[in-house]
Amino acid sequence: MIGPRKLLLDHLYAHEKAQAGRVFLTQPLAGGTVVNHTWGQVMDQARRMATHLRGEFAARGLAPGARVAILSKNCAQFIMAEIAIWMAGGTTVAIFPTETAETVNYVLTHSEASLLFVGKLDGWAQQRPGVPAGLPCVAFDLAPAGHGLPTWSSITQGTAPLAGEPARAPQDLAVLMYTSGSTGTPKGVMHSFERFSAAAEGIQAYLRSQIGQDADCRVLSYLPLSHIFERAWIESAALVDGRTHIFFAEALDTFLADLQRARPTLFISVPRLWLKFQQGVFAKMPAAKLDRLLKIPLLGRLVARKVRAGLGLDQVLMAGSGSAPIPPDLIAWYRRIGLPLYEGYGMTEDCAYSFTSKEGHNAPGYVGVALAGVQAKLSPEGEILIKSPGQLVGYYKRPDLDAESFTADGFFRTGDLGAFNAQGLLQLTGRAKELFKTAKGKYVAPAPIENRLNAHPMVELSLVSGVGQSMAFGVVLLHETLRPRQHEPALRAEVGAQLAQLLDRVNASLAEHERLQMLVVAREPWSIENGCLTPTMKIRRNRIEKLLQPELERWYADRQKVLWQ
Repeated sequence: MIGPRKLLLDHLYAHEKAQAGRVFLTQPLAGGTVVNHTWGQVMDQARRMATHLRGEFAARGLAPGARVAILSKNCAQFIMAEIAIWMAGGTTVAIFPTETAETVNYVLTHSEASLLFVGKLDGWAQQRPGVPAGLPCVAFDLAPAGHGLPTWSSITQGTAPLAGEPARAPQDLAVLMYTSGSTGTPKGVMHSFERFSAAAEGIQAYLRSQIGQDADCRVLSYLPLSHIFERAWIESAALVDGRTHIFFAEALDTFLADLQRARPTLFISVPRLWLKFQQGVFAKMPAAKLDRLLKIPLLGRLVARKVRAGLGLDQVLMAGSGSAPIPPDLIAWYRRIGLPLYEGYGMTEDCAYSFTSKEGHNAPGYVGVALAGVQAKLSPEGEILIKSPGQLVGYYKRPDLDAESFTADGFFRTGDLGAFNAQGLLQLTGRAKELFKTAKGKYVAPAPIENRLNAHPMVELSLVSGVGQSMAFGVVLLHETLRPRQHEPALRAEVGAQLAQLLDRVNASLAEHERLQMLVVAREPWSIENGCLTPTMKIRRNRIEKLLQPELERWYADRQKVLWQ
């Protein structure tokens, strides 16, 4: 495996000297104003907070590597705090800003956090009871009003910056990343400075190879920094690059304005949001009409450019999708409008550094080829096994998981099933733990079927299940523009007819034992708040299946192609 040329702190000190006046972070504030932070200002603020943290550690007799948690949406002080934690000798623990008080308490307690940064949040009043009594807290300047905590500015204004270039050993823990919990209790994934830095350098090298060594690199940071995708591909790559300009999003209702401000040249998202962006386009222009216009020479290029501009993505040199499989038809659609969208594959356990597509090595439905230094192979059962420069050190306090997660020759067991084509491109074919058997006795992989269902413009999300049943079934969540009207008889008739056609098309593409008996339209939306989605918007299968269980007997007895929950 390839090691880092320098550790992340070494890169930061170099940028501080060489690019002190370059704007690094742009933070929007309420009322439409923004604040720019240069590299010199970012490092000065981080050094001042590092002095404060060192004082806290010393006063309480904490050992090197003390865990410091961050509970916040993305903002400039999130990144400043992470740098300060590293310079002070600590380890960062970031918590998803949408987590419940119960999960906040679990992560803080399990990680043995010694301090908590409280940042930009929508639900702090509900989360606060999860903070252990007596845990010191510092509030970012954008924290909710009325928190009653010492603030970032009040501390840094009266604190001298930490001097010199404090170093960390390669084996020191840089971050403790807690998984989003799609399959149960969040697990603490340990990443050392050596491995976190190696992944960041590899990602930065890949991105520059795609957009150009001298191109302006502007990104909008809006996916959770508490998740490895954003943390590795946006923050950490920018810390290595030194020339990337990170813009932050203010709020959901200002997202388009935030995007227009950034005019990103690099843009990453997750499949659900790529689908919502497409559906937003279709809401303004029907898909069939757009398709006809795109086929007209010259006019098609003008229309495509206008669509990209409407999305705020007309300056994008490369776009990426990760965190979950994306329907191949959706990638093909974005490429038709001139957006170079590539799919990648990674996980918390390898710093999201394993596979990605690139020019000359991509195809819809495939996640690309191995990144530099990554080794991969398939087990006899078809499970993807990986060795990555960004590979985890282990699971925090879980030696049992360490023992079962690696092969004898050191490859990480991803739990994902895959296949390679003749060109070496990797295709994901399912997740081993998600496979289930119907009464026919053969395994069904739900993810590929869900991808087919999700490609329909009326469908926002879907779930395929049917353990032990005569046939599998699918549950679909209608697009948000349709949900408010889903009780209207006329709409039900139209939706029902289209879903019946969709069911027939999907079943025609499946093996006999994989076919679905019916599609059921979900009554209520699946959300992070009701526990049906993870903070990264993946479906929580166990939770949804438990909610559906009481209705299964009635559905199977009905024998209809389309049912309404």
